[in-house]
Amino acid sequence: MPRFAANVSMLFAEYPFLERFARARAAGFAGVEILFPYDHPPQEIRARLEDSGLQLVLFNAAPGDRERGERGLAALPGREAEFRDAMARALDLAGTLGCPRLHVMAGIAPPGTPRETLLATYAANLAWAAERCAAQGVKPLIEPINHRDIPDYVLNTTSQAAAIIRAIGPERLGLQFDLYHAQVTEGDITRRFEALLPLITHAQVADTPGRHEPGTGEVSWPYVFDRMDAMGYRGWIGCEYRPVEGTEAGLGWFARYNAQRISGT
Repeated sequence: MPRFAANVSMLFAEYPFLERFARARAAGFAGVEILFPYDHPPQEIRARLEDSGLQLVLFNAAPGDRERGERGLAALPGREAEFRDAMARALDLAGTLGCPRLHVMAGIAPPGTPRETLLATYAANLAWAAERCAAQGVKPLIEPINHRDIPDYVLNTTSQAAAIIRAIGPERLGLQFDLYHAQVTEGDITRRFEALLPLITHAQVADTPGRHEPGTGEVSWPYVFDRMDAMGYRGWIGCEYRPVEGTEAGLGWFARYNAQRISGT
């Protein structure tokens, strides 16, 4: 049975950030994701998680300067020291918040930088991060992101990600399989998901093309979720979408699965 986690950076945005945890729990979620939890006191976030009985299942390592449009540091040559500082900060926060997974963003390719240089930097940084994360019991993840949402992002396809994970070791580095990004870039999402299942640590969903809630676009989500369940995926599915007309108004798709979880069917 699918286990859904609310991304409280995108869902329940009608409410102040620290109120979203209780709203997620009231809606039936047992887990949450946060994109970048660095703007709020860690102890405040931890208290909201504990008060709501929620598990924080994933957040992103700091991506560099968000105000300047940076989307990760892992593949950027010359930024290794900043990357290591960002990972140290993320691991410290993961310990405080009890989060077992970190998304390590690759970054946007600097103009004129050879792809071979980007990939070599990426591999070296990920190998270093995997060692540090393992020592703390945290698993680092990488996620292919489509060029439409983030032009020139270094990691775009599931096959690229799979090659990197196999080189470093699936026990040390996991795949964050975002079905929205995969549908935009590659399609054939259930077959791709099944082929890569041994590498997948976490999944995320949003409908295409608008990145709204399931049921608002072109994907048959009942089929997709049933297939994921049948193929044996037991990880979390993060709901990382932009609600069309308010979060709670758009949770009808979730009601079926939440009812099944409560009833045990």
